Amino acid sequence: MEILHPFFLSFIPIFVAINAPSVLPIYIAMTEEMSPRERQRVAHQSAVTAVIVAIVFVIIGQAILRSLSIEVEDFMIAGGILLLVISISDMLKFGESKLDRTPTLGVVPLGTPLLAGPATLTTSLILVDSFGYIPVIFSLILNSFIAWLILYYSEAIIKLMGINGTRAFAKVSSLLLAAIAIKLIRTGIFKIVGG
Repeated sequence: MEILHPFFLSFIPIFVAINAPSVLPIYIAMTEEMSPRERQRVAHQSAVTAVIVAIVFVIIGQAILRSLSIEVEDFMIAGGILLLVISISDMLKFGESKLDRTPTLGVVPLGTPLLAGPATLTTSLILVDSFGYIPVIFSLILNSFIAWLILYYSEAIIKLMGINGTRAFAKVSSLLLAAIAIKLIRTGIFKIVGG
Protein backbone atom coordinates (compact mmCIF):
# COMPACT_ATOMS: atom_id res chain seq x y z
CA MET A 1 0.00 0.00 0.00
CA GLU A 2 2.96 2.30 0.74
CA ILE A 3 4.07 1.95 -2.91
CA LEU A 4 0.74 3.40 -4.08
CA HIS A 5 1.00 6.43 -1.78
CA PRO A 6 3.02 8.62 -4.22
CA PHE A 7 0.62 7.67 -6.99
CA PHE A 8 -2.44 8.80 -5.02
CA LEU A 9 -0.71 12.03 -3.98
CA SER A 10 0.08 12.83 -7.63
CA PHE A 11 -3.18 11.49 -9.09
CA ILE A 12 -5.54 13.87 -7.25
CA PRO A 13 -3.81 17.19 -8.11
CA ILE A 14 -3.50 16.13 -11.77
CA PHE A 15 -7.17 15.09 -11.83
CA VAL A 16 -8.13 18.51 -10.49
CA ALA A 17 -5.74 20.30 -12.91
CA ILE A 18 -7.02 18.48 -16.01
CA ASN A 19 -10.58 19.21 -14.86
CA ALA A 20 -12.27 17.23 -17.64
CA PRO A 21 -15.81 18.04 -16.39
CA SER A 22 -15.21 21.72 -17.18
CA VAL A 23 -14.24 20.76 -20.75
CA LEU A 24 -17.37 18.64 -21.18
CA PRO A 25 -19.87 21.43 -22.02
CA ILE A 26 -17.37 22.94 -24.49
CA TYR A 27 -16.87 19.52 -26.08
CA ILE A 28 -20.64 19.03 -26.37
CA ALA A 29 -21.09 22.47 -27.96
CA MET A 30 -18.25 21.98 -30.45
CA THR A 31 -19.29 18.50 -31.54
CA GLU A 32 -23.09 18.81 -31.51
CA GLU A 33 -23.33 18.83 -35.32
CA MET A 34 -20.99 15.83 -35.72
CA SER A 35 -21.95 12.21 -36.17
CA PRO A 36 -21.38 9.82 -33.23
CA ARG A 37 -18.32 8.37 -35.01
CA GLU A 38 -16.82 11.84 -35.50
CA ARG A 39 -17.43 12.70 -31.83
CA GLN A 40 -15.66 9.51 -30.79
CA ARG A 41 -12.70 10.43 -33.01
CA VAL A 42 -12.49 13.86 -31.37
CA ALA A 43 -12.59 12.26 -27.89
CA HIS A 44 -9.68 9.95 -28.89
CA GLN A 45 -7.74 12.87 -30.36
CA SER A 46 -8.22 14.95 -27.22
CA ALA A 47 -7.09 12.32 -24.72
CA VAL A 48 -4.10 11.14 -26.78
CA THR A 49 -2.94 14.72 -27.41
CA ALA A 50 -3.27 15.62 -23.73
CA VAL A 51 -1.25 12.66 -22.46
CA ILE A 52 1.51 13.03 -25.08
CA VAL A 53 1.93 16.78 -24.52
CA ALA A 54 1.95 16.37 -20.71
CA ILE A 55 4.40 13.45 -20.65
CA VAL A 56 6.81 15.14 -23.08
CA PHE A 57 6.71 18.32 -20.98
CA VAL A 58 7.31 16.36 -17.76
CA ILE A 59 10.35 14.62 -19.30
CA ILE A 60 12.02 17.71 -20.79
CA GLY A 61 10.66 20.31 -18.37
CA GLN A 62 13.40 19.83 -15.75
CA ALA A 63 16.10 20.24 -18.41
CA ILE A 64 14.43 23.45 -19.61
CA LEU A 65 14.39 24.81 -16.05
CA ARG A 66 18.07 23.96 -15.54
CA SER A 67 19.08 25.58 -18.84
CA LEU A 68 17.32 28.79 -17.77
CA SER A 69 18.81 28.62 -14.22
CA ILE A 70 15.32 28.47 -12.72
CA GLU A 71 14.99 26.76 -9.35
CA VAL A 72 12.07 24.44 -8.64
CA GLU A 73 10.98 26.84 -5.87
CA ASP A 74 10.74 29.67 -8.45
CA PHE A 75 8.64 27.44 -10.68
CA MET A 76 6.42 26.45 -7.75
CA ILE A 77 5.66 30.09 -6.93
CA ALA A 78 5.16 31.12 -10.57
CA GLY A 79 3.13 27.99 -11.29
CA GLY A 80 1.05 28.51 -8.14
CA ILE A 81 0.23 32.09 -9.14
CA LEU A 82 -0.69 30.91 -12.66
CA LEU A 83 -2.89 28.12 -11.29
CA LEU A 84 -4.57 30.59 -8.94
CA VAL A 85 -5.35 32.96 -11.83
CA ILE A 86 -6.70 30.06 -13.94
CA SER A 87 -8.87 28.73 -11.11
CA ILE A 88 -10.29 32.19 -10.29
CA SER A 89 -10.99 32.76 -13.99
CA ASP A 90 -12.77 29.39 -14.21
CA MET A 91 -14.87 30.16 -11.14
CA LEU A 92 -15.93 33.61 -12.32
CA LYS A 93 -16.87 32.73 -15.90
CA PHE A 94 -17.85 29.54 -17.66
CA GLY A 95 -17.66 28.57 -21.29
CA GLU A 96 -17.68 32.12 -22.59
CA SER A 97 -14.93 31.71 -25.16
CA LYS A 98 -16.12 30.99 -28.68
CA LEU A 99 -14.03 28.28 -30.31
CA ASP A 100 -13.97 27.43 -33.99
CA ARG A 101 -14.81 23.94 -35.18
CA THR A 102 -11.87 22.48 -37.09
CA PRO A 103 -10.95 18.94 -38.23
CA THR A 104 -8.25 18.89 -35.54
CA LEU A 105 -10.27 20.36 -32.67
CA GLY A 106 -9.44 17.23 -30.66
CA VAL A 107 -5.79 18.31 -30.80
CA VAL A 108 -6.34 22.07 -30.48
CA PRO A 109 -8.12 23.39 -28.45
CA LEU A 110 -9.53 20.33 -26.61
CA GLY A 111 -6.36 18.23 -26.15
CA THR A 112 -4.26 21.30 -25.55
CA PRO A 113 -4.67 23.82 -24.00
CA LEU A 114 -8.01 22.76 -22.43
CA LEU A 115 -6.98 19.32 -21.05
CA ALA A 116 -3.18 19.60 -21.11
CA GLY A 117 -3.01 23.28 -20.36
CA PRO A 118 -0.91 25.42 -18.04
CA ALA A 119 -2.54 23.95 -14.92
CA THR A 120 -1.82 20.34 -15.93
CA LEU A 121 1.74 21.02 -17.11
CA THR A 122 2.71 23.12 -14.09
CA THR A 123 1.18 20.70 -11.60
CA SER A 124 2.83 17.67 -13.27
CA LEU A 125 6.28 19.22 -13.38
CA ILE A 126 6.14 20.23 -9.72
CA LEU A 127 4.86 16.78 -8.68
CA VAL A 128 7.80 15.11 -10.45
CA ASP A 129 10.15 16.92 -8.07
CA SER A 130 8.22 15.50 -5.08
CA PHE A 131 7.26 11.99 -6.20
CA GLY A 132 9.38 11.10 -9.24
CA TYR A 133 8.59 10.37 -12.87
CA ILE A 134 6.83 6.99 -12.64
CA PRO A 135 3.92 7.97 -10.32
CA VAL A 136 3.36 11.25 -12.19
CA ILE A 137 3.45 9.70 -15.67
CA PHE A 138 1.14 6.89 -14.53
CA SER A 139 -1.20 9.51 -13.02
CA LEU A 140 -1.18 11.45 -16.31
CA ILE A 141 -2.03 8.31 -18.29
CA LEU A 142 -4.86 7.32 -15.94
CA ASN A 143 -6.26 10.86 -15.80
CA SER A 144 -6.16 11.14 -19.60
CA PHE A 145 -8.07 7.86 -19.77
CA ILE A 146 -10.67 9.26 -17.36
CA ALA A 147 -10.91 12.42 -19.51
CA TRP A 148 -11.44 10.19 -22.56
CA LEU A 149 -14.23 8.31 -20.77
CA ILE A 150 -15.92 11.59 -19.80
CA LEU A 151 -15.79 12.90 -23.38
CA TYR A 152 -16.63 9.56 -25.00
CA TYR A 153 -19.75 9.13 -22.83
CA SER A 154 -20.52 12.85 -22.75
CA GLU A 155 -24.19 12.56 -23.77
CA ALA A 156 -24.93 10.00 -21.06
CA ILE A 157 -23.11 12.09 -18.42
CA ILE A 158 -25.00 15.26 -19.38
CA LYS A 159 -28.30 13.34 -19.18
CA LEU A 160 -27.35 11.90 -15.79
CA MET A 161 -25.94 15.03 -14.12
CA GLY A 162 -27.58 17.71 -16.21
CA ILE A 163 -25.66 20.67 -17.63
CA ASN A 164 -25.93 22.50 -14.29
CA GLY A 165 -24.56 19.48 -12.44
CA THR A 166 -21.48 19.29 -14.65
CA ARG A 167 -20.96 23.04 -14.25
CA ALA A 168 -21.24 22.78 -10.46
CA PHE A 169 -18.70 19.94 -10.41
CA ALA A 170 -16.35 22.03 -12.57
CA LYS A 171 -16.67 24.97 -10.12
CA VAL A 172 -15.77 22.73 -7.16
CA SER A 173 -12.75 21.44 -9.11
CA SER A 174 -11.69 25.04 -9.76
CA LEU A 175 -11.91 25.78 -6.03
CA LEU A 176 -9.73 22.76 -5.26
CA LEU A 177 -7.27 23.95 -7.89
CA ALA A 178 -7.11 27.35 -6.15
CA ALA A 179 -6.31 25.61 -2.85
CA ILE A 180 -3.54 23.59 -4.53
CA ALA A 181 -2.20 26.84 -6.03
CA ILE A 182 -2.01 28.50 -2.60
CA LYS A 183 -0.20 25.43 -1.24
CA LEU A 184 2.36 25.60 -4.07
CA ILE A 185 3.01 29.31 -3.47
CA ARG A 186 3.33 28.78 0.28
CA THR A 187 5.68 25.79 -0.11
CA GLY A 188 7.86 27.63 -2.64
CA ILE A 189 8.19 30.69 -0.37
CA PHE A 190 8.98 28.58 2.70
CA LYS A 191 11.66 26.66 0.75
CA ILE A 192 13.31 29.87 -0.41
CA VAL A 193 13.17 31.46 3.08
CA GLY A 194 14.30 28.24 4.80
CA GLY A 195 16.99 27.39 2.23
